Amino acid sequence: MRIPLDWLRELVPVPADHRAEQVMADLVRVGLEEEDVHRPAEELTGPIVVGQVLSKEPEPQKNGKTINWCSVRVVPEGAEQPLTGEGIEPDGVQGIVCGAHNFEVGDKVVVTLPGAVLPGDFRIAPRKTYGHVSAGMIASTTELGLGDDGSDGILVLSRLGLDPELGSDARDVLQLHGEAAEINVTPDRGYVFSMRGVAREYSHATGVPFTDPAAGVEPAQADGAGVPVEFADDAPIYGEPGVTRFVARTVSGIDASAPTPTWMAARLRLAGVRAVSLPVDVSNYVMWELGQPLHFYDADKLSGGITVRRARAGERLTTLDGKERELHPEDLVIADESGAIGLAGVMGGAATEVTAETTRIVVESATFDPVSIARTRRRHRLPSEASKRNERGVDPAVADVAAERAVRLLVELAGGTAEPGVTDEGQVPEPVVVEMAADRPSQRVGVEYTTDQVVESLERLGAQVALGPVDEGEAPVLRVTVPSWRPDLRIPEDLVEEVARLRGYDQIPSVVPTAPAGRGLTRAQAQRRRVVQALADAGHTEVLSYPFVSAEQNARFAARTDDEGEALPMVSLANPISSQFRFLRRSLLPGLVETARRNLGRGFRDLALVEAGVVFLPGEKLGSAQIPPRAVHPDEATLADLNGGVPAQPWHVAGLYAGHDSAPGPHHQPRQTDWQDAVSGALDVADVLGVELRVRKGEHHAFHPGRVADLVLRGEDGGERVVGVAGELHPQWLEAEDLPERTSVWELDLEAVSAAAPAVVRAGRVSTYPVTSQDVALVVDSDVVAGDVRDTLAEGAGELLESIALFDEYVGAGVGEGKKSLAFSLRFRAADRTLTAEEASEAREAATALAVERHGAVRR
Repeated sequence: MRIPLDWLRELVPVPADHRAEQVMADLVRVGLEEEDVHRPAEELTGPIVVGQVLSKEPEPQKNGKTINWCSVRVVPEGAEQPLTGEGIEPDGVQGIVCGAHNFEVGDKVVVTLPGAVLPGDFRIAPRKTYGHVSAGMIASTTELGLGDDGSDGILVLSRLGLDPELGSDARDVLQLHGEAAEINVTPDRGYVFSMRGVAREYSHATGVPFTDPAAGVEPAQADGAGVPVEFADDAPIYGEPGVTRFVARTVSGIDASAPTPTWMAARLRLAGVRAVSLPVDVSNYVMWELGQPLHFYDADKLSGGITVRRARAGERLTTLDGKERELHPEDLVIADESGAIGLAGVMGGAATEVTAETTRIVVESATFDPVSIARTRRRHRLPSEASKRNERGVDPAVADVAAERAVRLLVELAGGTAEPGVTDEGQVPEPVVVEMAADRPSQRVGVEYTTDQVVESLERLGAQVALGPVDEGEAPVLRVTVPSWRPDLRIPEDLVEEVARLRGYDQIPSVVPTAPAGRGLTRAQAQRRRVVQALADAGHTEVLSYPFVSAEQNARFAARTDDEGEALPMVSLANPISSQFRFLRRSLLPGLVETARRNLGRGFRDLALVEAGVVFLPGEKLGSAQIPPRAVHPDEATLADLNGGVPAQPWHVAGLYAGHDSAPGPHHQPRQTDWQDAVSGALDVADVLGVELRVRKGEHHAFHPGRVADLVLRGEDGGERVVGVAGELHPQWLEAEDLPERTSVWELDLEAVSAAAPAVVRAGRVSTYPVTSQDVALVVDSDVVAGDVRDTLAEGAGELLESIALFDEYVGAGVGEGKKSLAFSLRFRAADRTLTAEEASEAREAATALAVERHGAVRR
């Protein structure tokens, strides 16, 4: 919000020596944020004067462009030439080349003479161009840094209603010596988007008196004889009507092509608003002054009365920006008998636009539901100054005042006549009353405020305060009637904040609170940290990827169907950042693969990545059809309904390996990573948590058919549950996606593994007796899983077995077709004695016998 200081001084007595920096410093004390200072004249230096075009000779060029060779007088004829310097003619007539064509001989224009400097350090000097020496420039508003006027045309002063003396300083003529302070307005304080609101805040900050511009305007009384207006909102948002008040006035006999007064254009320019035409400038001026957005309709283009309703299915509207928009049934529109003619509170329609030929104007000043306006603005990506104010809430009590103010300006500046009919449909809502104990601000802020100070602060705010009954020993209860321009004040805490703000934030002491005793991490949090830290210590790089995936990625890496063959549901986003990635992940692997792809594309060839995060597994119900209304606390049934639609979000952990396990070096040949690394990474997670996972042959459409394993967790009841998968990705898919051969991945349900972890992992007792090692080689069918044979040997060997490991697998001559040889090393140790060779051999034979029985193994 830009604040022209001369405009502000009309409402509050800002000291004459205070510049924009001091004004911003004052406003900071009441919670506003300073942004910037704007002084247009400081960017314009040197001779910039008023000139008159004496001649204009068009000269076509070879490039197809036509330029004008002009003679421009910059001092009155016969007057003394006060300007001197290189390129300035002593007779006061400059030869200037100009590429614009929107001016004529006799027009008064702004001339930048040699020696002038324009915004962007654009220096004016005599230069030869198009066969002439151009000694200056006839300027446009864009070149003067006054904003884009929507064209490349010259600024013609006579069309602004100005007839200044030749040679006078154009900066004085255009009133460019003002300055503006720019502040940032927080979303809850929409009333500050007006000079009325800023002046009130300046009064709060400095204690100076405030003159409300709305108080000086007496609106005309509604008589029901104005433009017919009907409220037909049959689909309110969250139960709130889309419009609560609509004031309409009509002005006839106006000259819409009349120039905007220099003072108004200068103020709007300092406020950051481009001057367009007198009607548009009037509506903008009133909006900046009072904070009430207005809209003007060409009355002769209206068909019948005005209706405020929701858009109909398939209805379309061309807005003032020239774009045709398909309307949504939730959009609140202004309509007449022909259909929608404007998006209420956001932007009007082109069909009823006010043009230079307009002679009758209908002035709209309305109060709309902020939520409805905000949703329409976001839905159509159509920000406007009107929606900025409407979606924060405007003062409903000022709608008729703003309409009256606009009517008076149109009558005064455009020569119009106010028609007698005045429409004022709806009503000003009843003021909000908040009850608060007088000592509540002291309790919440930590500063002792007296009851008088609290009351005085709230009354300065514009509230009406009444003292309720006082019990002995208790603070009085204040009944605070909130002012109409503060829709953000609804609960006692809002009033506490206002008291603290108006009494001064600098009065609040800075006290470092005593930190309460912490309870530390939860068991699940501690386990996740241990897992990720252990993987990082093992050489993995932790990454974080977006949870947004495509349907194809979800289907590839998560199970496509459930046990009964039904497609698994996915959580779809209503407002995805990309239409391609509009689902939430069911697996961490899509994000890991995309991260690997980006790193491989940047030249990193050897990768070991790990990620821990949540996945989203919806059940039968997803979402809720019953959204609780605004400002209504949902009951237990509604909360249960909402929670029932929230998908399960368990934590997973996953890893990916590509390239080699280490960097090459002298006397060292790195090994290419494969499925063994994936299985090892998953087992490391289980080992950190003290959980034993069984590895068995698995099947998964995204993995190599013979190099994929299921990771199985055995429960206390003996049942088994698959909690993860590990292996190499499918070669055909790797080739199609240009990923390295033998890229391997693993993923574990971390919550399931953590739940099976013992509360305390205790180290086993270390025996002081020696170990006895024995080997056994067994021939089994090639489809027998080595892990199953290992588990069988461990079971048969009994309690003397300390460890077992597969150290060789052989297929070929000597073992038979369709067979393979598995060699295991068995280590035996007793806790209370030295084992004999006979004891170790007996244990080995018992293990072998069980393998022969279960798997048909033959000992080699």
